[in-house]
Amino acid sequence: MSTNDNKNENPFKYRHKSRELALQTLYACEVGKTSEWTSMLREIAESSALSPEIVSYAKDLISHVYESLDQIDLMIQERAANWELKRMAAIDRNILRLAVAELTFFSDVPVKVVIDEAVELAKTFGTNDSSKFVNGVIDSIHKKSKK
Repeated sequence: MSTNDNKNENPFKYRHKSRELALQTLYACEVGKTSEWTSMLREIAESSALSPEIVSYAKDLISHVYESLDQIDLMIQERAANWELKRMAAIDRNILRLAVAELTFFSDVPVKVVIDEAVELAKTFGTNDSSKFVNGVIDSIHKKSKK
């Protein structure tokens, strides 16, 4: 897909692709044991010829994840019943991190959208059980934050 193709798409599609890009970047950084996410993001985005809008939102998401990683991980750990963060599948852990960042820092995104998008990412990139696990943890985090 060329950059021009992205410009004609629905703006909500940008965010879906941005979330995919952010997840791929976070996962690649974790597996590669690097915190150089900006260069990893650029490399993945260039190889897929993604538009600046897609890259920009992904960059915002990743930035919030890394800036608040301890807080985000604590929220996940508190709500992931009987699961230690380090024992979760890396893809699930990073989907949860993105969703918590979006719930926490992006008030323009409805909670239902955050949960639906996280579940879709889990279905696409995770195991057969990932979507249920991700849905349960994010729903629990959201319910706790409403109290």
